[in-house]
Amino acid sequence: QVQLVESGGGLVQPGGSLRLSCAASGIIFSIYDMGWYRQAPGKQRELVARITSGGSTNYADSVKGRFTISRDNAKNTVYLQMNSLKPEDTAVYYCNGHRQVVITFQYWGQGTQVTVSS
Repeated sequence: QVQLVESGGGLVQPGGSLRLSCAASGIIFSIYDMGWYRQAPGKQRELVARITSGGSTNYADSVKGRFTISRDNAKNTVYLQMNSLKPEDTAVYYCNGHRQVVITFQYWGQGTQVTVSS
């Protein structure tokens, strides 16, 4: 059974920092591309950051220079370091695992709430 379990969300003031973690089980973590998505109320889910199995990263323009995605294959965990947080970063953040060979394997976590407010 595949599980992606996010943690680290919460309430933070504008300008503050949070680190999200996503612990994976039931998959060969090192061969999966991993990503963080977010969904704000009334909006579509959007990609925040992604890291490939080889370690290449890409970011949404809105978070470049403020967020950093990383992975620890020994711990089966992907992280999202979020700095200089803004109110518009408020959303539910979801962890995603993706692998495409002949068919696509894709898994989601349950989400963790991040609220940026004074």
